[in-house]
Amino acid sequence: MQEDNFETIAIRLQAERTHFKEHSVPLYLTSSYKFDDSEEMRALFANEKDGNVYSRYANPNTSELIEKMAALEGAEAGWATATGMAAIFTTFATFLGNGDHVLSSRSVFGSTHQLLNNIFPKWGIGYTYADLDKPEQWINGIHENTKMIFVETPSNPGIDIIDLEWLAKLAKEHNLLLVVDNCFATPYLQQPIKLGADISIHSATKFIDGQGRTLGGIILGTAALMKDIEGFARHSGPAMSPFNAWLLSKSLETLAVRMDRHCENAMKVAEFLEGRNKIKKVMYPFLPSHPQYDIARKQMRQGGGIITFVIEGGVEAAAAFMDKLQMFSISANLGDTRSIATHPATSTHSKLTEEQRLEVGIEQGSIRLSIGLEHIDDILKDLEQALS
Repeated sequence: MQEDNFETIAIRLQAERTHFKEHSVPLYLTSSYKFDDSEEMRALFANEKDGNVYSRYANPNTSELIEKMAALEGAEAGWATATGMAAIFTTFATFLGNGDHVLSSRSVFGSTHQLLNNIFPKWGIGYTYADLDKPEQWINGIHENTKMIFVETPSNPGIDIIDLEWLAKLAKEHNLLLVVDNCFATPYLQQPIKLGADISIHSATKFIDGQGRTLGGIILGTAALMKDIEGFARHSGPAMSPFNAWLLSKSLETLAVRMDRHCENAMKVAEFLEGRNKIKKVMYPFLPSHPQYDIARKQMRQGGGIITFVIEGGVEAAAAFMDKLQMFSISANLGDTRSIATHPATSTHSKLTEEQRLEVGIEQGSIRLSIGLEHIDDILKDLEQALS
């Protein structure tokens, strides 16, 4: 497209219209495709010709979603998976093998911890954790067999930030793949590939969908890297369904306006929480008190829709606060139009030991808020009464 504004690309980049001249892209609920003749079938399977072969490989709906996400992120190509964790697993499994090593941020999603701690070691893949705010741990954590650096920024749920340009430079000096989980920021707020990352991953289940309706994952990067991803994913089968791709592509049309409101509301909530006596700490990227505030302002458009704070009194106080909420949903999800409260220590990160949780800043009094699109007065009113 000639237009290069984010909102226009998200709305106007569409799959080719059929002879029906539809304005909105239709659903392509087909598992397979018809070939004009045996020679076309041979050429397609031999990769001598572009076209659809089987919907586990590609479908007009998933192709549209991938093309749109790649344009928004500044990537050459991409791949769509059934879930965000399928995207992370596929990326690890494509590029890592027996004897390889991953250098990962310590503060990552609970299921990513499970992959690194319990699943990949069975296949001879090792890992080292590094704290986002300690550059020396990243420099010293690179081993001879390190193949990949993996990072969440902002992290889940600690909302820690790392300088992606600095990390990309370090990765390139050691010929390592830099993979960034960009779920919390979305392409609207942060574009890791433009900052030097090799691969950007999204759980499209969260802000990309934005309405708590569906599951999906996206992997984005260079055409060469995505060719490797395709080689693994076509045969291992973590495919996104056409219906989910259709939903997610439509959701992208409103991503910018939704994220603007998420961020506006979240900033006001963060400022409100920071002034409360019962709150020990508030983590939000665009609060001046955030330890990596300057980095966040440099590489993010706005601060995002997620806030993590620590309430005095531990798990009892956290439970009492959550149980008093009237409008907020208690859920393990995030990125919804509806505001959500989560207690990571007993839900998303409950499989970690207490020591592991404390290492990533998760206390028994830690609460993660996903700030929705309700009127800010109603959001603050619910928080006020729950804290009183």
